[in-house]
Parts: sequence; C-alpha cells; structure tokens
Amino acid sequence: MHSFELLSQRFSLHFEQRHFPESPASLYDPNEYFLQLGGKRVRPVCCLMGNELFGDIHNDAWPVATAIELFHNFTLIHDDIMDKAPLRRGMETVHTKFGDNTALLAGDVMLVKAYEYLAGIDPAILPAILKLFNDTAREVCEGQQLDMDFEKAETVHLDEYLDMIRLKTSVLLAASLKMGAILGGSGERNQNLLYAFGQKLGMAFQVQDDYLDAFGDPQKFGKQVGGDILANKKTFLLIHALEMTTPAQKKELEAQLAGNAPDKIAKVLSIYHACGVDAWALELKNKYLDEALNHLEDIAVLSKRKEPLQNLASFLVKRDH
Repeated sequence: MHSFELLSQRFSLHFEQRHFPESPASLYDPNEYFLQLGGKRVRPVCCLMGNELFGDIHNDAWPVATAIELFHNFTLIHDDIMDKAPLRRGMETVHTKFGDNTALLAGDVMLVKAYEYLAGIDPAILPAILKLFNDTAREVCEGQQLDMDFEKAETVHLDEYLDMIRLKTSVLLAASLKMGAILGGSGERNQNLLYAFGQKLGMAFQVQDDYLDAFGDPQKFGKQVGGDILANKKTFLLIHALEMTTPAQKKELEAQLAGNAPDKIAKVLSIYHACGVDAWALELKNKYLDEALNHLEDIAVLSKRKEPLQNLASFLVKRDH
C-alpha cells in the first residue's frame, strides 16, 4: 500500500510526457502549456488508490488515470472560457493566451485524447470503465450547466445546490476511485461503497472550500478571502443564510448583494455570523466527512489497506471539532 504522496509522485513521472503531436502546433501547444500548469492530480491518483485498495496496481490503471486527468483538464479549459477567467494557478488561461476559438478546439482534442488512452485497455475491462467514464462526463456537463443556470436564478434552494455540487465536482472524484476498484477486481458492493466514499468526500471538500472563502485565513488559504461574496456567488453559505435570515437581515443581505460597498465583505460576514452560518457549515462538512469514512469502513477489505484513503480524506478535509 502506498501513500497519496508516493502515488502522486509516480503518476507525475508517468504523466509528464508530451501527449499531443507536434503539428499543428497552434492546436496542440496550448494543451501542452495548460498541462504544464500542474495541479494536485487528486483524481487520477484516486484511481490508483482505488485499485490498490483491492490488489496490485493493474497495468491499465496508468492509461485510465491519464484519461481521467485529461478529461478533468478539458473541463477546466472550457470552464475558464465560460467564466471568462483570466488566470488559473496564477498563469494565463488557454483562452486568454491563445484566444477563445483555439481554446474550444484544444479542449475538444484533449477529450478525444482521453478516449484514445481508454481505447487501449484490456477489452474485458473496457465496457465497465467506459460506461462509468461516459456517465460521469455527462453528469459533469449537467453540473456545469446547473451552475450557470443558478447564476441567473433569483433563488436557489439548498437541495438544488447540493445536487449541482454533486454533479459538478463530486462524481468525478467518486468515479475515479470506482474505476480503480474495477481495475483492482473488486466486487460490485465494494465498488459502490468506494464510490459513495468519494462522493461524500467531494461534498465535504466543497463545503470547506466555500467556508474558507468567507472565513479562512488568507495566509493559509492562498487567496483573497471574500471573493465569492464580492462576486455574489451562490455558495452553501449564501443559500443557507437566505433561508435562515429574519426579514430585516434578509433585506440588508439583499441590499449588500445588489451593491458594491467598500465594506460589503464585512457586512455580509456579520450577517452570516448572526445567522450561525459559520457553525452550520462546519457541522455540514463534518457530517459529509463522517458519512464518507463510514462508507470506507464498510468496504470488505483489511483495515490496514484503507489507511492511505483515510489519510487522503484528512488531507483534503480538515476536521473541525
């Protein structure tokens, strides 16, 4: 059994090669540029960890993990176009550097390349992997569309937001783990428990992300606190606050959202504190983390084999007591 850190190093060594032809450079170089920006590579490493939970790493785990990472980067290139984002990981996004049209095509060919890697795996495993990959790809697109719909919607209910986050961020983490389990020869019950672990872990991570944007220490968080508030982004915190406020608080919150006052972040945070949104969010995060770990506990393998995944959960989501 290997730790996330060790498998991450091994995957990086495997992944850091040229994935695209030299020509036309105007199409393929933007993708090579984007992949060089790095990232934590959590999803492909989860595929390797899911495999290793049940047995030695299968040769096909490497192309499957590579396909997952290419798919994830395809979604990021297209998300950046939709969000008009100038930077990712502190560097220019593909559409900013190379133009929208090239970024669209580069993203498309990134997805095609992911399928090329899948096409080479053992034909006995391919149908199960391909079905899960396709179902997940469709769900991620649904989640992104819902996210855009919610930007224009006047009200978004918490259960709608939860479903959007599940589709947009959680299912890919869950599917990466489950693909690993399929490669490791696990039974269906264990595969589904591992998927549920990944899904709940992804939800806990998103609650934490929304919380840190509002209440985190900017030194540790690595970015400006209150960015979501300035952008009027619908988050766990805002949706819950709008459901919990008194009429007077709701009026004040809506006034802050409609304007752009210099003290907007401070005013919104004071309403969040008054509604107990901060404590609620930490409780929700812990609930998802506990549910994730319970699913992992229920998987029928030796406890010792689960330790790397338990450590990964602690790494991704810090528990608040």
